[in-house]
Amino acid sequence: MTVIVSDTGFAPEDFNAPITPLAEAESATTALDLAVDTTPAELADRLDGVTMIRVDFPSSADGRGFSIARQLRLMGYDGRLRARGHVIADQYAMARRSGFDEVEISEALAKRQPEEQWIFRANWQAHDYQARLRG
Repeated sequence: MTVIVSDTGFAPEDFNAPITPLAEAESATTALDLAVDTTPAELADRLDGVTMIRVDFPSSADGRGFSIARQLRLMGYDGRLRARGHVIADQYAMARRSGFDEVEISEALAKRQPEEQWIFRANWQAHDYQARLRG
C-alpha cells in the first residue's frame, strides 16, 4: 500500500484509473508513469487527454524528477502531477515548488516520517528563502 501526501496531510489512494508506463502508452492513455530519465520533450504531442502523470524518484538524492515536473508545467501541462518513491519530508516544499501536486510514499516511509513532518512543510510558499528575504 501507499500513502498520498498533499498540503492537508496523508490520504489513501484516490486515483482509480490505470497508470501506464510511457513506453507502453497508447493514444488513449490518460495516466502516465514516467521514469526519472524521461525527457519531457518526448511528451510534447502526447499531453492532450492525460489527467495524471506520476514521476518516479528512485532515490532521495536524485533530483531529476523535480526538473521533469518543472518542464512539464512550463510545457503547459495542468493535470495532476505526482512524485512517487523516495521523496522525503524535507523535499516536500521543493516538490510543490517544482510543480507536483502530491507525493506518493510507502507505508514504511510514512511510519518513519509521520504526517506532522509533512504538514510542517505544507506551507511551502511561505517558507522559501525569497519569502524570508521579503520579511
